[in-house]
Amino acid sequence: MSNYVPFVKPYVQYNEHGWGPCEVPELDVPYQPFCKSDRLGKICDWTVAVQEKKFPNKYASTFGNNSQYAYFHEDDDDTFHLVDNSGLRGFRPYQRGRYRPNTRNSVRARGRTGRGNAQQGVAGGPTAGGGMSNSTKYGKGRETRRNVGRRFGRNAPTRLRESSVMVRSNWVSIEEIDFPRLLKLTLPNIKEGQDIVTCGSLEYYDKLYDRVNLRNEKPLLKMDRIVHTVTTTDDPIIRRLSKTMGNVFATDEILATIMCCTRSNYSWDVVIEKVGVKVFLDKRDNAQFDLLTVNETSLEPPMDEEGSINSAHSLAMEATLINHNFSQQPGVELAAMGYRYRKWELGNDIVLIARCKHNGVIQGPNGELQFLSIRALNEWDSKVTNSVEWRQKLDTQRGAVLASELRNNACKLARWTVEAMLAGSDQLKLGYVSRVSPRDHLRHVILGTQQFKPQEFATQINLNMDNAWGILRCLVDIVMKQPDGKYLIMKDPNKPMVRLYDIPESTFESDGDEEEDSSEHCALSTGN
Repeated sequence: MSNYVPFVKPYVQYNEHGWGPCEVPELDVPYQPFCKSDRLGKICDWTVAVQEKKFPNKYASTFGNNSQYAYFHEDDDDTFHLVDNSGLRGFRPYQRGRYRPNTRNSVRARGRTGRGNAQQGVAGGPTAGGGMSNSTKYGKGRETRRNVGRRFGRNAPTRLRESSVMVRSNWVSIEEIDFPRLLKLTLPNIKEGQDIVTCGSLEYYDKLYDRVNLRNEKPLLKMDRIVHTVTTTDDPIIRRLSKTMGNVFATDEILATIMCCTRSNYSWDVVIEKVGVKVFLDKRDNAQFDLLTVNETSLEPPMDEEGSINSAHSLAMEATLINHNFSQQPGVELAAMGYRYRKWELGNDIVLIARCKHNGVIQGPNGELQFLSIRALNEWDSKVTNSVEWRQKLDTQRGAVLASELRNNACKLARWTVEAMLAGSDQLKLGYVSRVSPRDHLRHVILGTQQFKPQEFATQINLNMDNAWGILRCLVDIVMKQPDGKYLIMKDPNKPMVRLYDIPESTFESDGDEEEDSSEHCALSTGN
């Protein structure tokens, strides 16, 4: 018996009509190279010259715009760091400029020969020929580069934000969806919500607040009232409705947070409980979910400084109290809250039931009742935020003030707009509230008001409701495919993505038991 392994001749296909494979597999999508600059076929085309300038993109891929082959290098950017060479500014390398011509003497020589021409123009200004001198160009360019570097924080360290909840080791990650994927989702043709139950009470809006301006400002009063922020599963009406109709239940604040998640920078989380075919979207007890953010989308958001009135947490508390007080003050009497429980059909047998709210009511031009959503933007220190000062520009350039707020608080304004549209509000009233003094965060004045129709304002801020419904439907579909249990959706604190976790049933229950004895509902006081 031979000790050698027998040689088996491989089968080689022979193409009688040319070269290349005889059979091509059936593919659903065409081949796409890893890099768009790759030239398909260049390696095996011997008839083309080495350099062909007439048709430089002859072999370029025609499928380069297909996003499913896009390469994302976000993970590589996380490990990239700039080298700090600030300590080497005075260091001159050895033999630097050794082979450069001696231009110093030649410049002096030109200065002596052309002194008369230099005196005709101002030093450092335009020359006699209408142009700009070399020294002016160089100085202005250097100053521009310095300003750009200072503006965008070239050497500034990356600020890492903390997550809204600490991820525990026994949590199982189910899905990670980045914002580019969410922005492509759409769910059109969602009809207006249908009213199921209405409760609460509303007062008429005082139209005198529409006449408030810089010359006739009004102090913001502190209301000794408690605003209840009951979550979904603690709402007795939603509990009763869940027995007979709907399979997805939430509040307007939770829905607006999810639907506007692509505009958020700060971390937030929503607890999900799946029981059979029913899904309940909740907020955690004692969480900061109900606090309004301030300058979240600004280039320089507030810092987390302990004890400072301008820290991120202090400003959030201040903005939340301002909104509660302002929503109660414009009423003829102390305004209460009106609640609407509405139903939407999202397709695929998904029926959404949510609790929405109004802050006031007004009589329309034809005598009809119009419901209002009342919110307040607040100014704390225009010099620190490097924004438009309201006391100088609000009456004459209100568009510039609103544009600045849209840039610094894009997520908050989008959430307010979505809440107003979900509730079916006819008008969205925005108040401009500022501190009496930048160093006093307890006293405020109303400088003006402005009203919008929610649908028109959504178009103005580029808010696409079809995309908002698509984001909500995508997350609901993912949860519907999971087994019964408790889940958590969290916005990543430092990356543009949302994460879905499978968490144990007992998670967060200990926190709720501690507060159950002290108060039946989670509430926030608007007093001192």
